[in-house]
Amino acid sequence: MEKIKLEAEIRKIVGKKVKKLRSEGIIPANLFGKDIKSTSLQVTGDKFRKIFRKAGETSVVEIAFDKKIEPALIHKVQKDPVTDKIIHIDFHKVNLKEKITAHVPLVLIGESPAEKSGTGLILQTINELEIESLPGDIPHQIEVDISKLGEIGETVHIKDLKIDREKVEVKNESEDVVVTVQNAEMKEEPIEEEAPAPEEVEATAEKGKEETEESKEEIKEETSAENENS
Repeated sequence: MEKIKLEAEIRKIVGKKVKKLRSEGIIPANLFGKDIKSTSLQVTGDKFRKIFRKAGETSVVEIAFDKKIEPALIHKVQKDPVTDKIIHIDFHKVNLKEKITAHVPLVLIGESPAEKSGTGLILQTINELEIESLPGDIPHQIEVDISKLGEIGETVHIKDLKIDREKVEVKNESEDVVVTVQNAEMKEEPIEEEAPAPEEVEATAEKGKEETEESKEEIKEETSAENENS
C-alpha cells in the first residue's frame, strides 16, 4: 500500500470565524471515527487538492497532526455552490485491520472495434462497484477493458473484471452488466447514476451516519452570518 501523507494542524478557530481561514488558503476539516473524539483540523488548500486528486475517496491518507498520525479516508468534501471552491472536509479514521465497505469507480480503457467502425455505441450501465475489504486493499479504481467488444450485443459483466477477489469482496451481483454494445442507430438511453457526485465522497459502510455534527453547524453558522451582513 502506497503511503499518502497529509500534514494538518489542530484548528482553534470554529464557527463563522473560519471564513478568515479560507481567505488565507486554509480549509477547515474534521477527523472523526468510532474510536476517536471528533477533532477540528485545518489543512493547506493546495496540498489537500493535490492529495485528493491522488487518493480520491478510496485510498488511505495518513493525517499527521499534533505529533501523531491517524489513517483515514476522505469521507466528504463540501464545496461552495457558487464558487465551487472547497469549504470543508470530513476525514473518517479507519482501523487498518478491520474491513469496511467502499464504492470504487469503474473506468473504461481501450477502444471498442464496434465503436471505432461506427456500427456500435458503448453503453456503460454501472459506474461504480460496492466492495468490502481492508482499507489498505481498496482499489483506487477498477478498469473495464472494452477493446474486445466488436459486435452489437457483446457485454462485459462484473464477473469478467480483473479484481483480486482474495482481498476484495464485490457486493454487486456477478452477472450484472457493466458495459454493452448497442446499435449506433439506436437512441442512447440516459444512464441512471448510481454513484454519488465525485467531489462528495462517502467511502465507508457508515457513510452519512457518522458525519460530524460540528461540520454541519459550522457551515450553518457561516451562512447565517453572511445573510446578516448582506
